[in-house]
Amino acid sequence: MNRRNYQKELEQVIEKQEGKVPRLFLHACCAPCSSYCLEYLSKYFEITVYYYNPNISPAEEYEHRVQELERLVSEMTFANPVRVMTGPYEPERFYEAVRGLEKEPEGGARCTVCFRLRLSEAVETAKKLGFDYVTTTLTISPLKDAERLNSIGEELCEAAGIRWLPSDFKKRGGYQRSIELSKEHDLYRQNFCGCVFSQNNA
Repeated sequence: MNRRNYQKELEQVIEKQEGKVPRLFLHACCAPCSSYCLEYLSKYFEITVYYYNPNISPAEEYEHRVQELERLVSEMTFANPVRVMTGPYEPERFYEAVRGLEKEPEGGARCTVCFRLRLSEAVETAKKLGFDYVTTTLTISPLKDAERLNSIGEELCEAAGIRWLPSDFKKRGGYQRSIELSKEHDLYRQNFCGCVFSQNNA
């Protein structure tokens, strides 16, 4: 079975826009991962960056990442409007969702549940606000499975009646460019995914 090329699928979506600028709801995990995604996508979409990450711990880490994302967006120049929207901080939802999976290895079943929790909230919010597409910056990480993320996103969007924008932002030098932009903007680059379990494995 051939693996899907999500980056190519994204480029095909962009080609079909024919000069139109759809509204994209972009779930974001942090400023470094958002940097390249915003540089690239803002040429083709009007973007609202949605920061919803109840997995992040402690609260100080959560707030630091929010502030860095807001600073990045204020410092970058975009072809189309980019706004930041912060969701509620609900760590209790994360702990409830992953109960029984605390000892799972990093990248395993616990992460799948976490992805679904965050993307579900993003999809529901995007649908409520009338966006054309929704996607996530998470696929830029070499440590994240783009196939798993896109599968979850597509499933949620199909159920909600909204379009998922396929992505694999690490392709085409995207991850390397995010490192360059992080240095350029002196962004805080955390050494763990965000949850207490990933911190223990950092």
